[in-house]
Amino acid sequence: MVEEKFLQIDGNKIRYLESGDSKKTIALIHGLGASAERWDQVIPLFADEYRVIVPDLIGFGYSDKPHVDYTTEFFSEFLEKFFVAFDIKRPNLIGSSLGGQIIAEYASSHPQEIEKLVLVSPSGTMKKSTPALDAYIMAALYPNEQSAKNAFELMECSGHNTQKKIITGFVERMQLPNAKLAFMSTLLGIKNSELIISKLETISTPTLIIWGANDPVIPIHYADSFVSAIQDCRFFRMDGCGHTPYVQYPYAFASKVLEFLNGS
Repeated sequence: MVEEKFLQIDGNKIRYLESGDSKKTIALIHGLGASAERWDQVIPLFADEYRVIVPDLIGFGYSDKPHVDYTTEFFSEFLEKFFVAFDIKRPNLIGSSLGGQIIAEYASSHPQEIEKLVLVSPSGTMKKSTPALDAYIMAALYPNEQSAKNAFELMECSGHNTQKKIITGFVERMQLPNAKLAFMSTLLGIKNSELIISKLETISTPTLIIWGANDPVIPIHYADSFVSAIQDCRFFRMDGCGHTPYVQYPYAFASKVLEFLNGS
């Protein structure tokens, strides 16, 4: 059972999903312009063995969207406050795209506070755009079902139709007050941030990197920087996948992640 809940952080209402009752915790962190729903298909696969916490990051989804600078440092500080509010000790963190960059940033400054780290096609080393990313940005700024459908199908690079609920949910959320402002502030924050390499070199947390072999948003060759910089790092390439392997192949994705989390 997945429950929708809310809490207050610095006066802002934060929405999150929760499932499972284990003493071991997984926090799933979504990417740019996304929400907790992006993880729908893998939440129940993890909840059999873990308590699963999935926030809408501040500025996204149905969480509040204050007028602030949405930098990766800001999001890292938000995560710290989120975990303190829950009294969560040593969670396993899984982050996709921007979410991967955020949890890598968090891990670099909180080395003793994370059990294990899973980065899924993380941002942080790519400074130029790609056609798939451009299409996604345009869909966020001018949200309608056709632009969102085109963007998501380009991002997945599968040739298959994207689920209707993904498209309609994205359009609905991007039409909320301040959603576009938070999106653009985050995009500029990423663009103006320093490359994350020096921070990756300080991460000592056991880390798994998963990348879709056909990712057109952040191409797989950017994985090399992460794998070479992080001290205790494993790498898994998901063939036949684009930017979101946990959406395209949820069972294979969850199996690989659980193998890593439950290993020694």
